Amino acid sequence: MTQEMATFAAGCFWGVEAAFGQVKGVLSTRVGYAGGRTVNPSYEEVSSGRTGHAESVEIIFDPEVVSYRELVELFWSVHDPTQLNRQGPDFGTNYRSAIFYHSEEQRKIAEESKKKAQESGRFGGRKIVTEIVPASAFYPAEEYHQQYFAKHGRTCHL
Repeated sequence: MTQEMATFAAGCFWGVEAAFGQVKGVLSTRVGYAGGRTVNPSYEEVSSGRTGHAESVEIIFDPEVVSYRELVELFWSVHDPTQLNRQGPDFGTNYRSAIFYHSEEQRKIAEESKKKAQESGRFGGRKIVTEIVPASAFYPAEEYHQQYFAKHGRTCHL
């Protein structure tokens, strides 16, 4: 079986993980921190806004079942990519919208999809502020954050 990785930041990672975890072809998800400077940060450090990290979800998927393009389309639908450094009641750079690409092909798909989403008018003409940047180190969040909704039966504003 072929496996690929995708990494997205779209606000509170609990809800983002839950949304992607329901997709056929997604083999695993884990929440964590990406896009920042601090090595192996804690939740408290990331929440302070001083690490540069965003709450993110790392996804392992089978591209023969679900394409990266389909995952990017879901990404646009689970949050408001026009809100700079916030989603709903959560605000700060750690809640920014970002696609962390793992290959040149992923970058191209993400850029094309962002352009298409912007031109679609589905965001009321507001500018999409999503960063599309190379994936760097991903630091898994503490265990109590992993599969949070599955463990606790809750949902969030996504």
